[in-house]
Amino acid sequence: MQNPIQISNISKSFGAIQALKNISFEVNEGELFGFIGPDGAGKTTLFRIINTLLIPDEGEATILGLDAVNDYRSIRPKLGYMPGRFSLYQDLSVKENLKFFASVFGTTIDENYDLVKPIYSQLERFGDRLAGNLSGGMKQKLALSCALIHKPELLILDEPTTGVDAVSRKEFWEMLHTLKDEGITIVASTPYMDEADQCDRVALIDNGEILSIDTPQHVAASFNKKLYGLKADSTYQLLNALKAYKYADSVQPFGEFVHYTDVRELMDEAELLSYLRDENVEGVQIKGLKPAIEDVFIDLMKEPDHG
Repeated sequence: MQNPIQISNISKSFGAIQALKNISFEVNEGELFGFIGPDGAGKTTLFRIINTLLIPDEGEATILGLDAVNDYRSIRPKLGYMPGRFSLYQDLSVKENLKFFASVFGTTIDENYDLVKPIYSQLERFGDRLAGNLSGGMKQKLALSCALIHKPELLILDEPTTGVDAVSRKEFWEMLHTLKDEGITIVASTPYMDEADQCDRVALIDNGEILSIDTPQHVAASFNKKLYGLKADSTYQLLNALKAYKYADSVQPFGEFVHYTDVRELMDEAELLSYLRDENVEGVQIKGLKPAIEDVFIDLMKEPDHG
């Protein structure tokens, strides 16, 4: 069977701004595929093309075996779409929103209740509450229920966890894994690097280009430099000193540590510590680190081939 999403050499510009630059990838059936990248990377533009809401300037998009431009009327009923911004009717109740979206697709809440039950059951006691009065996490659950009520073959979620608390983010990904187990193919985007591990495969995207596609584990393992974590009494002083160090390759703040790579194959730790003492950086600690996806992403962004 053909993959649910096949994108070949897609480009899209808005005036002088090129939002997507020759993008190609495919998503396997039953996969939870993630797009990881900062705001402005091109994620929303790409998702709108997949959703048949935008026409690419170049390239082809095949969605569920159909052409995204010519066959959009046949594709749309098979998609579930959750845009980044909450877009349900704020002046309708929880139940009215779900009932409305079911009716749009010619179905009912009762007909597909089993599919949304794990999510919607948490909302049912608030059935008469206006959607505009829900918390961020509850709005998220309602939007997902509305995207699922017609039993789509492909679920597309544009930054679904942005702006919600950490507990709600965790619950949301647990719900997506349950849906994946039901056989639904899911594509989700996020600016949160720590959510990459929730996906079967991830695409790192920045400035309209895909930098890497692989499993989260393989992406992290592709970092081919020795990574160090440094901390000091003054992180600001440490950052400035490291950036001025003649052997510095990469210097990035990560929480209480500064992630550092050296241009030399073997860093001279004693020499670095001596240099930092000479720069009056106090309380320095240094240790080797296991690279994470964010380290890979930052490293790839530095490469000239990726703009």
